[in-house]
Amino acid sequence: MSHNYKELDQLKDRLDSLRANQSPKVAEAFDIEYTYESNKIEGNTLTLQETALVIEKGLTISGKSLNEHLEATNHKFAIDFIKQVAINHEPINERTLLDIHKLILQGIDNINAGKYRDVQVLISGSRHIPPQPLLVKDEMAKMFEWYEEAKNTLHPVQLASELHERLVTIHPFIDGNGRTARLLMNLVLLQNGFPIAILKGDSVDRLKYYDVLEKAQVDGDKQPFIDFISENVKDTMIRIIKALE
Repeated sequence: MSHNYKELDQLKDRLDSLRANQSPKVAEAFDIEYTYESNKIEGNTLTLQETALVIEKGLTISGKSLNEHLEATNHKFAIDFIKQVAINHEPINERTLLDIHKLILQGIDNINAGKYRDVQVLISGSRHIPPQPLLVKDEMAKMFEWYEEAKNTLHPVQLASELHERLVTIHPFIDGNGRTARLLMNLVLLQNGFPIAILKGDSVDRLKYYDVLEKAQVDGDKQPFIDFISENVKDTMIRIIKALE
């Protein structure tokens, strides 16, 4: 286990000692920020403030598409769902994953919500070519087999990062792969007592994210991606600790 996990574990201990007096407002603010950033990575144009208005007040933002509103509310439902799964210590399996995906695409693409793709996809700007549709189900089964073994040996942050990377590499859905992979990663983090990691959607961070992802997919080098997620978990924990102190 590398040294950076030790630092993460120490931050987690600090966070645990502060969490008793955490106001729901802090959690709510982070959930909205996570929704905003995760959707922004995928090209949603709602600002942080607009995202908050849509989620908290149920307002519509003039000039923004229905889908952009749905992406905000759906994502918040999906966060609530993974929190429930974590609280109930439910197993993380294919059913959980498809439920997350269904929440992400409900009302946006009901035909494909909660279903694996049956067409070949290409990821724009990436050299990685996802597996043929016929192979998706087997690849997903292998991924969950890997998870069942790895969850007992890997540090939770490494486990969550790798599951995220494996899922986007298989790219099992026609749409919503990134958001679903980040939610699945965050479900693993939550189940292990870590907070949700918020990957940023601005152009610099987004580029870095895609860059380390492609290194894992094309060159088979997962470490930069795992380090990128670890840094992110660390930053998020430091911010929550500051907010609570």
